Amino acid sequence: MATATAQAADPVAAVGPRIRALREAMSLSLRDLADRSGVSAQMLSQVERGETSPTLAVAAKIAAGLELTLSQLLRLDEGRHVSVSRAAGRRSSRRGGHAIEELTPPLPGQRADVSLHVLEPGATTGGAGDPPMHEPGSRETAVVLAGDLVLVHEGTRTELQQGDSVTFDADLPHHFENEGTEPTRFIAVIAAGLRRS
Repeated sequence: MATATAQAADPVAAVGPRIRALREAMSLSLRDLADRSGVSAQMLSQVERGETSPTLAVAAKIAAGLELTLSQLLRLDEGRHVSVSRAAGRRSSRRGGHAIEELTPPLPGQRADVSLHVLEPGATTGGAGDPPMHEPGSRETAVVLAGDLVLVHEGTRTELQQGDSVTFDADLPHHFENEGTEPTRFIAVIAAGLRRS
């Protein structure tokens, strides 16, 4: 019990499982992270298993290898582990007939984003020749809440109706269209860097 309490008080001592989860989410092997961070694979393995606690200098190198700051890795800049996004304060934007509302708060190191979209009749989320919108390896899932929706993914059309969902590689050219006469509402979930080549 004393060990668990000590780990809760010392974020460096409890960082092992978080490093492993972040590494695996980025599809990195221990050797990959060793190459990116300059910390040996053996040391990384010991840290992930909780056999040793990294010094702050080593933790900073590991954080850099995971493309995070030390504060983000240790969660020092997070006030709590539950973040609420209130309806009245959400980030939103509009581009023509396309309204977007971000449902997830902007947290450091976050690997997934959820947004609510409303497409007016005849509106699209972009053009057919748009470049990839998301980082390599990203996947997107869209769930149609109301109306009809067309996904155009690398030139292939997929028609969706209320209640349908679709998952696709989001780092390839794609956009959505509303060809109906009523506004279409859908939720999009974008998970970064999950697809393995």
